[in-house]
Formats: sequence, C-alpha cells, structure tokens
Amino acid sequence: MTTPADTLPVLVVGAGPAGLTAATELLRRGVPVRCVDRADGPSTLSKALGLWPRTVELMHRVGGQELLAARALPQSQMRYYSDGKVIADLRYKAATRPLICPQPDIEEVLRTNLASVGGAVRWRTELLGFEQLGDRVLARIRHEDGTEHEEEFAYVVGADGASSTVRGRLGVGFEGSTYELRFVVADVMVDTRFDHRMTHYFCSPRGILVACGLPDGRWRVFTSAPPGVTREDVDLAMVQSLVDERGPGGIRLRDPDWISVFDVHARHAETTRVGRVFLIGDAAHIHSPAGGQGLNTGVNDAHNLAWKLALVWHGHSAERLLDSYAGERGDVARTVVRQADVQTRLWLLRKAHQVVLRDNALRVASALRLFDLAYIPWLAGLRTKYRAEPAAGKRTAGFVPGALVPLPLRRELDDLRHTLVLTGPRDEPARELTRWCEDRLGAVVDVRTEARRGRTAFVLVRPDGHVDWIAKDAPATRARLTDLFRPLLNAPRGERRKVREHTA
Repeated sequence: MTTPADTLPVLVVGAGPAGLTAATELLRRGVPVRCVDRADGPSTLSKALGLWPRTVELMHRVGGQELLAARALPQSQMRYYSDGKVIADLRYKAATRPLICPQPDIEEVLRTNLASVGGAVRWRTELLGFEQLGDRVLARIRHEDGTEHEEEFAYVVGADGASSTVRGRLGVGFEGSTYELRFVVADVMVDTRFDHRMTHYFCSPRGILVACGLPDGRWRVFTSAPPGVTREDVDLAMVQSLVDERGPGGIRLRDPDWISVFDVHARHAETTRVGRVFLIGDAAHIHSPAGGQGLNTGVNDAHNLAWKLALVWHGHSAERLLDSYAGERGDVARTVVRQADVQTRLWLLRKAHQVVLRDNALRVASALRLFDLAYIPWLAGLRTKYRAEPAAGKRTAGFVPGALVPLPLRRELDDLRHTLVLTGPRDEPARELTRWCEDRLGAVVDVRTEARRGRTAFVLVRPDGHVDWIAKDAPATRARLTDLFRPLLNAPRGERRKVREHTA
C-alpha cells in the first residue's frame, strides 16, 4: 500500500552546519526528518570559524547558548595592514560582533539542538541516487550495515557539500571558477604582540597573510601558497617562512594542531531547486573565506527553506511558496560570492598603482567609518533584504518589506508562526481581523499590537523575522493572509491538520 505523501519524511543529506540546521528547524515545526551522512562521524577539522550575529540569533532560538559561550571567542575588530603599516580598522558594535568558534564546536552545538527536538544523525549512511515521482522522491540509500534499500520521502534537501552527490544527480551546473592560487592554512600557537581578539590582514605584493585568534589560545593563520605547492610540501617551517615574508616580523609559530592546503573557488549552483529536491550550503555555493560568510550563508539557507517546507508539508500553504527559496537565497549567494571574490582580489594586488588606490580607499573608508556603518552590518547578516512584490507595501513605522524586523521586537516574535503586527489602535476592522486570525489561522499566525508613531499599519512578519507584507487596512491584510494560507482556509474545519510532533 502506498504511503500518503503528506506523511512522508524529508530526507536531509549531509550533517554539516546547513544540514543540521535544516533537520532541526523542520523537526521544530512538526515535520518528520531523516538526516544522513556517509562519514563515519563528526569531523574534527576546524575548517570554518566565524559566526556572525544573525546566525547566532537563529541558533539561540533553539538553544546552545551556554555551550556556545564557553567555546567561542568574541571578536573586537578587523585590522588591515599594507607592507606592515596599519591602513584600516573595521570595528564591531555589540550588535555586529562575530564569534570565533571552530567548526567542530559549532557542529556540536547544532547536534545538541537537533537532539533537543528528537533528532539524530545517521552516520555511515549514503544516498546513492533518487528519482522524483510526482508527489514524492524515491531514494536509494546504503545503510551502515552495507545493505541498500529504496525509501520514499516527501522532499530531499542536499546539504552534502561542495562535491554534492545531490547536485550531481540533479545534473545542476556549478557555475564559476577556481583561483589559480592555492592557500596554506595552519592552526598553531603564536608568539606575538598582536591582539588575540582581532583578525589581522597583512597585505603585501608578496602575498596575503591573515591571522585570527582562536578560543583555545591558538591562532588560525592562512596565506597564499607558492605556485605548485601540495599538502605534502607544507610543514611548519614552510608556513613560518611565508609568515616571515608577508608579515610584519616578530611572529613565531609553534605546536601546530593542523596544517593543510586548500583551493579557493567562486561558484554557485545554476539553480537550487529541481522539483522536490533542494540544495543548501556548500552544495549551492562556495567562495573565498574572505568575509567569513560560508557557514553562515548555509545556516541561513537552511532556515529559509525549513519554515517554507514545513508550511507546505502541513498543507497550510501552496507549493509555490517554495519557489521563493531559490530566488531569495540565490540572490544572497550571488552577492556573497561576488563580495568574497572582490575582497580576495584586493588582497592579492601587486601592481604599485593598484596597491596605492586600494590602500587610500581603505584609509578613507576607515576614517569615515563607512565599514562600520554599512559593510559590517551586512557581514553580520543584519542587512539582508529579500526582494518584495510591488504590492507588498512601503516602509512604515520602521518596518521595510523584505527586511528584518528591528531588534528587540524581532527576538520577541514567535519564530514558528507568522506574526501580524498592528502598529496602531485596534479599531473594529482590526478587532474583526484579529478574531478571524485566531479562529481560522491560529496554528500559523500570531497577532500582536505595537505602539508606533504614524498611521496604523498591518505588518505581516515571516517566521524568519523578515517583513512579508505591509498593508494600510484590514481588508488588504486579510486578502494577503488568504492568498498565503489558502490551502489551510479551504480545508474543512474537521479535517484541518494541526502541527504534529515527530521524531527522526
């Protein structure tokens, strides 16, 4: 007997930050999940480091505050040097300050969050292939014991990294390029006078050198590699020689914990959705570590997709809601890849006139605090603005269509439901709309009043804290809610599905 499609689980392939976030957020919203990874267990390589505030905010919605606080090092600023001289300081405020935390610790927090909602990772479990069958996906999976089985899923989420099996099986292109230069990375103890809470960027015609303090007292050092270098060529002595060549002097490396060589790419998938299969994280985009956006972008991909999948899986919203994932996160990915590429190329300038132009531009921007006012809030994930429909309204009382709701209000909203924020007094049409929401849409919409200056407005906020719609009156708001939740409203009262609890 065929299993009804509306009871099938979602398959999440990959248990890195993006996959763990997707699985957790789906389970929080009552969607059954299977999270698999072909690896033997969690990776011990430190890899990504930075957590920007928006990502931390999403993680804290589930938990892990104490564990993350114990493992992470708050950063104070970034400092740029040219031939050993300071040319720019990029300072963080409390709201934009990132945390430095090695990826194994980040993933431990995310696995703890997953366990808190009843989920777990199935290690040594590999997706071999899949076929889309209309209202479901038939996947072939190799299990830990070596047996292979075909299983049905409602959707598949590919979070399986840069060499994604899911992307390959879809035949989706990975557009972009790979830099000719390779980079050397090392986690080491460093004898130095430099501030451990800063990230230091030493630019010179001889190559870029970046040094970032780690929570355990070590430093992450990475630098452009000489042509033709392989992992077998690199040892502490070579890294030391590169640091001496590109740095300001007086930096001594010792006790390496990890040394490696990596390539840098600037690529994004030509699409992140094919039917019932989605790509998130490194499976969808990879880029230079400049700006520290990779892990953060993946976590935000996962969150964006999860709340939409949940609404559709429960029958509360139509399938077309899922189309917005590819558009919204595709725009973000292309912007991230582009800015990382620009920053990397600026690092590597060698011609004297180009270096002078770069250094002068950085000095002016630093003096005017342009980085502090614009670039850093963007890095922090606080300036992400999704394209809104023309009918979505105009800026009102501090709310902007497509943008995040300002703090502290954003922290107070229910992130498992949409929130309808009324910015003025509740007149009779507003009270009637409130009663209708509570009676017909209580499972998916919360209603609250906020005292704001200006005209009364009806602001619909998505579960991710972004403004969906701003209307001037109750009828227009009801029309938007009806369009968004039509499947739920059209279901017979006795058959409306409630949010259900599942475990992996």
